[in-house]
Amino acid sequence: MHTSLQKRLLQLMQQGHYTPLPLKTLATKLELPPQEQQKLDSMLKELCSDGIVVKVKRNRFCLPKDADLVSGIIYFRQSGAGCLKVDNRSANGSVEAYAIRAEDTGLALHGDHVLCRLISPQRRGSPSSRRLRVHARERSEAQPARVIRILQRANETVVGTLQRDKTCYYVIPDDPRFLYDILVPPPASAKLKPKPRANQKVIVRLYEWTQRHLNPQGMIVAILGESHQPKAELQSLLHKYRLDPEFPLAVKRDVKAIPQQVNKDDVKGRLDLRGLPTLTVDPDDAKDFDDALSLQHLPHGDVLVGIHIADVSAYVRPGSRLDKEAQARGNSTYLPGCVIPMLPPELSNGICSLIEGKDRLTKSVLLIFSPKGRLKETVFANTVIRSRKRLTYRQAHALLFQDDFKEIRAALLPAQHHTAASGRSMKKLSNEELGELQKALRQLWSYASRMREQRMRKGSLDLDMPEITIRIDRKGAAEHIEKSMNDESHQLIEEFMLKANEVVAQNLREAQLPCLYRVHDKPDPEKLQELHDYLQTFNIEAGDLTNRKALVALLHQVKKHPQGHLLKIAVLRRLKQAGYRPDPTGHYGIHKRDYTHFTSPIRRYADLTVHRILDRFLKERNLDTAPTTKPFKYSYEKLSSLGEHLCITERNSIDAEREAVKVKLLEFFSKELNRRQKTVFTAIITDVRNHGMFIELTDSAAFGLVRISSLEDDLYRLSPDGSQLVGRRRQRRFTIGQKVNVVVVRVDRYKREIDFRIQDS
Repeated sequence: MHTSLQKRLLQLMQQGHYTPLPLKTLATKLELPPQEQQKLDSMLKELCSDGIVVKVKRNRFCLPKDADLVSGIIYFRQSGAGCLKVDNRSANGSVEAYAIRAEDTGLALHGDHVLCRLISPQRRGSPSSRRLRVHARERSEAQPARVIRILQRANETVVGTLQRDKTCYYVIPDDPRFLYDILVPPPASAKLKPKPRANQKVIVRLYEWTQRHLNPQGMIVAILGESHQPKAELQSLLHKYRLDPEFPLAVKRDVKAIPQQVNKDDVKGRLDLRGLPTLTVDPDDAKDFDDALSLQHLPHGDVLVGIHIADVSAYVRPGSRLDKEAQARGNSTYLPGCVIPMLPPELSNGICSLIEGKDRLTKSVLLIFSPKGRLKETVFANTVIRSRKRLTYRQAHALLFQDDFKEIRAALLPAQHHTAASGRSMKKLSNEELGELQKALRQLWSYASRMREQRMRKGSLDLDMPEITIRIDRKGAAEHIEKSMNDESHQLIEEFMLKANEVVAQNLREAQLPCLYRVHDKPDPEKLQELHDYLQTFNIEAGDLTNRKALVALLHQVKKHPQGHLLKIAVLRRLKQAGYRPDPTGHYGIHKRDYTHFTSPIRRYADLTVHRILDRFLKERNLDTAPTTKPFKYSYEKLSSLGEHLCITERNSIDAEREAVKVKLLEFFSKELNRRQKTVFTAIITDVRNHGMFIELTDSAAFGLVRISSLEDDLYRLSPDGSQLVGRRRQRRFTIGQKVNVVVVRVDRYKREIDFRIQDS
């Protein structure tokens, strides 16, 4: 009844002749009996809270767009200006975002759900209207908006550093986009032991903020430790992104009942592949091992490549407390030096993880290749395997391209505090074992490289980026920074995982089983045109980017460009985010019609869902004889809501991981301030302004600013085209894309800023 009434109400408001109406008139129009008016009143309050409906003057109701209103989430910049990301439900036309000037943000705080009025200048010739039109045109945004109502606060609490001046105590928020210091009562009044003191990281519960000219106020409710210390910084991130390293007691009790070894009953009905040479290839700091590869030579020259994925569904039953907790978390979150797992360690690092030398239950995609490398057949099966070797990417790369076993053995094992399982040292392997590993890897790469070449030829986008890893010492502090390229060892694993995801999705779609697909929609033409215009500032003629061939050609061009990394980021920002939906609408980036997430069930709930659907597929086709319970059946509606939830948890983890890297980079570079001999870093100039140049370090991808005031050898001015800083006397030039050497001169861990100075050789 509630859903039906809402549908009728919105249909009424969407009619072309509709004008805002009060509650009683709406009830009459909807032909509701008096006893149903209370339901309508409650519904209208709920819809107004969500921004779907708005209440205008004289308590009348309408859709936001009819009153030049729009709702969404406000995101602040450090300048004080904001950007409104529009709710899909209340989007005004096709506009996705609106600019909000600092003076128009009202009482909004970063991340709040707000209602805004669109600003339409009344007088075309007025100075303010001209400024608004120029501002909108320069930023490629629609007309500006003004916050008029807070629909829902993003946060009840804020994490920051306690400080004191002569008159009061206040907290500086960790997030520089939270633009106000928060006034708090003296620590002596806080009911905490020990009492908080200055420079400690604390959690503040916010009071209602009603006057913009006064700072927000709050109350300290928890102490996290000394500010800028690794432990306190980690606790701050966990609180901000609602990440919990601990699992509920009920879940822990369930986990205790799960055996930590594969027994004879577990293997019944499974295809036993423990005799095949099987290996894993993962980063140095891998905490869990989802996937493994095997190679088997068949009669007549055929080769069987096994892609084995940890069978988490064998241990996590649908609807159990363990399952509900995993679903709520959605995915694991990987922060520098630690992981917040989706599954308890007994599963993620234990019985589910494909550890070297241990029997493990898996779901396998078996690819049969002809002697010429053509894929002939695909088989799915529930299996049991045993990994013979845990390889790092560096070890795999050495095996692929080094012939001298001494050099291969020199590939170091990862430090024990970096990984959950380091595996046997290469030095302990015989020449025969190394030879077998090398032969298998090279043959696997021959198939993977062919699949990669075919994929790229068909129009898959080459969006691979260097990966920055911050190594952490035993105390949790940033130790050093490593940059790894997407080399052949990475691509070998990537291609087989892509193929497994594709063939699983294809077979489940053809079987007409409801499934959760990984989808990536086409980019908006407006965004591509914006990218085209941006590239012209680098003298790159991109052509019509709505044509896939032109975009593929652009990425080839960008790869060779001096500012290739910066330009690839610009391309990525114009593409849409991938997500989860029960509709197989395809994946734009990799150019696949059928695609799902199947290969990482330890760390992604979406993959665990697909495993359960594959179980049903195998049972219905009598391909699985294991004595298991009846496979779980998902409805389209359940998968749709689950997909939305998993998109949210994925985005939350990505944001947490990015912020954690920023915090660790600031921690790492702050150490430079105390060095007598400054480290010289190589950087690329990414932008120039009249106050200095923005740079990106080539080894760590850290961003910073070289202030124009630090250039003491001359008086520098911005060139007319905005691409250079030019010295007036010596005509020395600093140009976008130019490489420079720099040293650190300032680190502001509150504003998240790093200043550098040019270091001439």
